[in-house]
Amino acid sequence: MPDGSLEQLKREGRIVVVGASLAGLRAAETMREKGFKGSLTMIGDEPYEPYDRPPLSKQVLLGKAGADHTALPRRLALDADWRLGVAASGLDMTARTVKLADGDEVPYDRLLIATGVRARRWPNEAEGELDGVFVLRTRDDGAALARRLDAGPRRVLVIGAGFTGSEIASACRERGLEVTVAERGDAPLVGALGGVIGAVAAELHREHGVDLRTGVMVTGLEGDSTGRVRAAHLSDGTTLECDVVVVSLGAQRNTEWLLGSGLGAGPRGIACDAGCRAFDIRGIVTDDIYVAGDVARSPHPLFGYQFLSLEHWGNAVSQAETAAHNMLSESVERRPHIWVPAFWSSQFGVNIKSVGVPSMGTEIMITQGSRAERRFTGVYGYQGRIIGAVTFDNARWLQFYEQQIERTAPFPPPFPTVDRRSEGQQPMPADFPDPSVPTHGPTITLSGYSPADRRMTFTPAGH
Repeated sequence: MPDGSLEQLKREGRIVVVGASLAGLRAAETMREKGFKGSLTMIGDEPYEPYDRPPLSKQVLLGKAGADHTALPRRLALDADWRLGVAASGLDMTARTVKLADGDEVPYDRLLIATGVRARRWPNEAEGELDGVFVLRTRDDGAALARRLDAGPRRVLVIGAGFTGSEIASACRERGLEVTVAERGDAPLVGALGGVIGAVAAELHREHGVDLRTGVMVTGLEGDSTGRVRAAHLSDGTTLECDVVVVSLGAQRNTEWLLGSGLGAGPRGIACDAGCRAFDIRGIVTDDIYVAGDVARSPHPLFGYQFLSLEHWGNAVSQAETAAHNMLSESVERRPHIWVPAFWSSQFGVNIKSVGVPSMGTEIMITQGSRAERRFTGVYGYQGRIIGAVTFDNARWLQFYEQQIERTAPFPPPFPTVDRRSEGQQPMPADFPDPSVPTHGPTITLSGYSPADRRMTFTPAGH
């Protein structure tokens, strides 16, 4: 707003949200609830209003729900101008306009960027376009893959055993389909939860009939004369016949449209302060551009003020509400986003949940239950304090450990409990892979301290 008051902004200002996502929707609702009466424009590159992504790799792939039945519930009627099916293509910070791919420009007084991430595609474009090769991120992806699974393929190959890849493999086995999982790391989930827990995840895969191949990369996909995928070549020299391939190599943050804008955006996301205000490339905070959700990188006081990028449902909601509050508040009333990361996954009949940042941990201790029984709590330690926790079918302990993380409680935890077994007496190395070797497992990315850091190269993890 040109030298106007906050009340004037609330009354007649223009707020633009780029990203018709979970974070975009919850932020927009929060702004309306806080009395914003001005114009609200919602820009989204997909033709759909905001929908929920977690069911795509669970209920939708199992045929229990249609991809078109994943719309997010609304807290209130938004009264917004929806610009769907058209991507943002540029940002002019001086003129305060968002450029759209159709040539239009949308002016703003406050801008919220919630463009999230997209699935990392197979690096060989011709192979990635073979009929039967899929990624899973969008509603259309989910619908297309579910249709192909309905047709009863002979063998599904999943490239990458992070959370999404493991959930896809689980859905295939529940449908009775033959599935092979190729993972370059030593075990599933190893990038997110480390080798100790990865070994448990590997046993789960194999017990449920998954042909799990670890320490191996897919070097190429082969099509038949009709352009349909028929086989995959692996780095150990074997060839695997398959008629469906799901590429699950993690995500790329949607920041390319900001190239040249002057905003502190790059492959790791868009840097922002703890109040969700974006940095420019000089490391100076902007006052009219905010960031929320998977695309944001923000410093977290519980984790050494490192910039964290979180691909978590709960984080998207919490950060969106904080950003919306701060966009409409005087500086003294703004609040920091200090949500403790939390994540869940359901695979092979087991409910896996985590809090904190397990991937920062150097040690792990099984404090409740037993790995052999697939019902346990593992607590991660870093420099003598509790930094994260994971549970397999034992979520009742999670809130307790979340509080321990918030208190920066000591590691190893000193308290004996009735369900601590002999394996929980001593910490052991958490066994995370070398961070210089790319994996696609973590849903949390520790990305250092510089808001404009662009020194990053990525080698896709499954080929």
